[in-house]
Amino acid sequence: MIYRRFLSIVFVLLIWPALVCGEAPPVSDATQECLDCHAIFHPGIVAGWEKSRHAAITPAEALQAEGLALKVSSKNIPEDLQKVAVGCAECHNLRPEAHGAGTFEHNGYDVHTVVSPDDCRTCHAVEADQYSRNIMAHAYANLVDNTVYNQLEHSILGNRTLEKGQLKVAPPDMDTREEACLYCHGTALKVSGTEVRDTDAGELEFPVTVGWPNQGVGRINLDGSKGACSACHTRHSFSIEVARKPHTCKECHVGPDVPAFKVYSASKHGNIYSSKKQEWDFQAVPWTVGQDFTAPTCATCHVSLLVNTDGEMINARTHEMKNRLAWRIFGLIYAHPQPKSPDTTIIRNKNGRPLPTDLEGGFADKYLLNAKERAANTETMQATCLACHGTSWVEGHFRRYHNTIERSNAAVRTVTDLMVEGWERGYAKGLAQKANPFDEHGERMWSDTWLFYANTVRFAAAMAGGGDYGVFADGRYQLSQATIDMHEWLERMKAFEAMKTTKK
Repeated sequence: MIYRRFLSIVFVLLIWPALVCGEAPPVSDATQECLDCHAIFHPGIVAGWEKSRHAAITPAEALQAEGLALKVSSKNIPEDLQKVAVGCAECHNLRPEAHGAGTFEHNGYDVHTVVSPDDCRTCHAVEADQYSRNIMAHAYANLVDNTVYNQLEHSILGNRTLEKGQLKVAPPDMDTREEACLYCHGTALKVSGTEVRDTDAGELEFPVTVGWPNQGVGRINLDGSKGACSACHTRHSFSIEVARKPHTCKECHVGPDVPAFKVYSASKHGNIYSSKKQEWDFQAVPWTVGQDFTAPTCATCHVSLLVNTDGEMINARTHEMKNRLAWRIFGLIYAHPQPKSPDTTIIRNKNGRPLPTDLEGGFADKYLLNAKERAANTETMQATCLACHGTSWVEGHFRRYHNTIERSNAAVRTVTDLMVEGWERGYAKGLAQKANPFDEHGERMWSDTWLFYANTVRFAAAMAGGGDYGVFADGRYQLSQATIDMHEWLERMKAFEAMKTTKK
């Protein structure tokens, strides 16, 4: 242990000369103890933090930023946290009682492994509040607590076996769910007990956390908060540059159900980003259009604080992504206005089902933005577009986009009518028959039309391009082909039924 301690001290001196020379903010005694050990045991974590803004500036210094350059939104940061760098202890020792069984004694300190948005709100209260109103923060319950979505998940992840010529589907195990849908939606963390591990520092006792590891956007944390700031601001550098680059969003938005990154990569915006990103400043706050960057990334349109070259604000920073969006183009089963509440489990269509639309394409209007609210959100989004494009360009784009929503919904209505007839004729069993509407051949053809093809068409329209994603790359060609296939499936089933009737 003496040798390890010596190596630890040497390592710290090598990678933090600024600290010993007094050129960087002081670290707390508790954080220094963490660094002394973890610089050896987890050098990647320590090196990431060492390059972070947290390591370079104290909260007190951050609060001195003026105007739009201010990054810290909390007004009442505890005095003992203000004058030291935001290090290991300032996050992992914070609010130990709130984390319940997730807090454990570690080398004389009460430590918790999982840092939550309610910990981050100590310095970033506005962002934490905004994120709590974001649909992403509710992603876990919006999936797990929706009986219809559960059936879709079950039909995809379930374990299929062949029994006497019939396919049987068993529910997926939790490990499968956690590395599949819940990877992005988030898991529900729970401490199931403790275990003793033989570590490089000797035997240590740790809590066993069910659902860990996870950094899903709707993770249910041990303190009851929802979400994970690290989904976008990755540990332990928490870089604003990483959050602003589209590869971060790609982790969950690559398709084919939500093909945002693929469409962006193929679009003119993506082309400019790919060619010119090395010339851009991804860390400037506020972010100046035309100066710091010359084409939007995901964050530009949905999150970032933007100003023009005169320093005038174009759009305020927001972590409530839906307030720049009028439409939810991820069709379930149709594209529909954005929900008013981030908790979509409360939505009921006219048939009492937890869906924002009904099978005929009608909207559950009570739970969705009205026309005035949609117009306001659209105007907010267009403010960013108008920073680079003329009015006629922007209006033309949105006219086509709204037309695509209408036409793709009409296409889905056609194929849905075919599916409804199939259910009514007994060729498959759906919700009306109290069965899973996604696990038979005809139903899979039907769900492909809106889950993949109509969605791709809409994303290509919404994101100003993407070329073939609007036509041949899971676009209109596949949507039309699937409609033809659905019609032929229904006609074959009718012919087969007539043949059976004739034989009788």
